[in-house]
Amino acid sequence: MGKNHKSTRRMKSLRAKFREACAAQVNDDGSVGAPCWLCPRPIDYDAAYDDWKNDWRFQLDHFYVVDEHPELQEDWDNFRASHAGCNNRRSNKPPRPAIGNRSQSWV
Repeated sequence: MGKNHKSTRRMKSLRAKFREACAAQVNDDGSVGAPCWLCPRPIDYDAAYDDWKNDWRFQLDHFYVVDEHPELQEDWDNFRASHAGCNNRRSNKPPRPAIGNRSQSWV
C-alpha cells in the first residue's frame, strides 16, 4: 500500500460491498463475476483475501492511483475489480488494460 492509502473502517466496508457486487455481476456471456479490468480474465471470488499465493484472487484496484489522487480512494466510481497479481504488477503506474477479446482463436 502506498503512503496515501488509508485502512479505515469505511474503506474496509466499501471494499467488502464492492467485492460482493463484483462477485454477483452477471456478464453478457452469462458468466457470473466481474472479470479483471486489466487482463479481462475471470477472478477467483471464492479465494480468501489473504490467500497470498493465489494471484487470481479478487483485489480492489483504483483507476486513478491513490498516490496521485488520494481524494478518490473511497470513491466507488474509481474502484475496479482486478486480480491480485495484475494489481500488484500495475502498482501505482498508469493502467495498461488488455487490448480486448480476440475475434477468433489463432492456434
